[in-house]
Amino acid sequence: MKAKKKTSIQAKTLFFLLSYNIVIIVLLWVCQIKILDIYYEKEQVDNMDNIVNSLKETNSIELVSKLQDIAYDNDVCIVLTSNTSVVETYNINMNGCALKSGNSKVKELMYNFVQSEETLKSYRFVNDDKHISALMYGVKVGNSDVFIYSNLEDISDFTLLIKRQLMYVCVVGIFIAIIMSIFLSNKITEPITRITKKAKKMGTGDTDVSFEESGIKEIDELSETLTQAQEEMVKTDELRRDLMANVSHDLKTPLTMIKAYAEMIRDISYKDSEKMNEHLGIIVDETDRLTVLVNDILDLSRMQSNADTLSIEKFDLAEDIKTIVNRYQIIKETEKYIINVEMPDSIMIKADKKKLNQVIYNLINNAINYTGDDKTVTVRVTKHKKYFLVEIIDTGKGIKESEIPYIWNKYYKNDKNHQRNVVSTGLGLSIVKEILELHDYEYGVKSVLKKGSTFYFKIKI
Repeated sequence: MKAKKKTSIQAKTLFFLLSYNIVIIVLLWVCQIKILDIYYEKEQVDNMDNIVNSLKETNSIELVSKLQDIAYDNDVCIVLTSNTSVVETYNINMNGCALKSGNSKVKELMYNFVQSEETLKSYRFVNDDKHISALMYGVKVGNSDVFIYSNLEDISDFTLLIKRQLMYVCVVGIFIAIIMSIFLSNKITEPITRITKKAKKMGTGDTDVSFEESGIKEIDELSETLTQAQEEMVKTDELRRDLMANVSHDLKTPLTMIKAYAEMIRDISYKDSEKMNEHLGIIVDETDRLTVLVNDILDLSRMQSNADTLSIEKFDLAEDIKTIVNRYQIIKETEKYIINVEMPDSIMIKADKKKLNQVIYNLINNAINYTGDDKTVTVRVTKHKKYFLVEIIDTGKGIKESEIPYIWNKYYKNDKNHQRNVVSTGLGLSIVKEILELHDYEYGVKSVLKKGSTFYFKIKI
């Protein structure tokens, strides 16, 4: 497929502005040269009709004095005749007047009208002397015949001069239009070109660029959008570096432990079955930690790339919570943790069972990790009109209000000196956030310093 030829915005702007100005000048020319003549002719015809109508109501006594006023006021020439003889002429020296020229065609028309029985006759013809359209009326008033002549084209010297000058004005106007179009196109496109260059620079990874305001609303909105994109790029780059550092650390620590205990088994404890089993247990624990970390990273990446979908089914959440809490039986017995469960006997909902169980497991895991000295965690579910409210409550140190917006970020830990060193990747709350947003559930955290935190979400009924 042939690539479409691209044109710069500056060239397009210049083309449109120049075309607009030329069209305006051409329209001005047409109006002055063509339409003005049409308008002038119409005005002259209407004027002649008005003159004739006024003469119909004039008697012979008033006729002579009235014709003089009509001739000079309306710029027409008039000849008054009686029995084919000229009695009086008015404004006969008007430019182009055919009544004084002795034109044979005009004489013939006048003679024919006098001899006829008609009281009114109009004659439209070309004045051969001036080569212009002309209009003549013959009107019988009493025993006299009145002939009124008018040019249908404006042939005054001033008008002809204006028309000739208009040509030069149009040429100068087009030249000025070209200059103004170039100036305006540069003025309009300069900030866009400047933004484009900086955007290309930002696209190469250089985030140390700034987008200034231009005073043009749309361009300033584009600048604000690119500035926000730049800030997000900086944040993303920081998160990427933090992610690589944290993942590297979380992978390195268990790998180091696995290697160390494997070497210890190979060189020392293989002779002592008790020691060897202890060391193998540590290797298994560290392998579990690696498995959890890899699975969490894969889950989070899949959800954030929109590659994960929900598998909605109807199930009893109360039964699932009981099953999840039972997983912590060993730490309840060995480390004296208390996990209280307060909920109805049955909680029938529609959701992705596997993912929602992962949310509850991660929140309980987080609560155990950060709870207070009483080692108490509470799981509470209450039914409301439109939703079930699920709360996981700990009695730890709480979270500072300034830190609450960041706890959902990957690898964020508000207090490294937590109560218990459970298997944790720092991705738990990020996974919780992604799953709840995928379900379109409202979620959040309420925390009081030195009293604890309550993580909650609402399951729509």
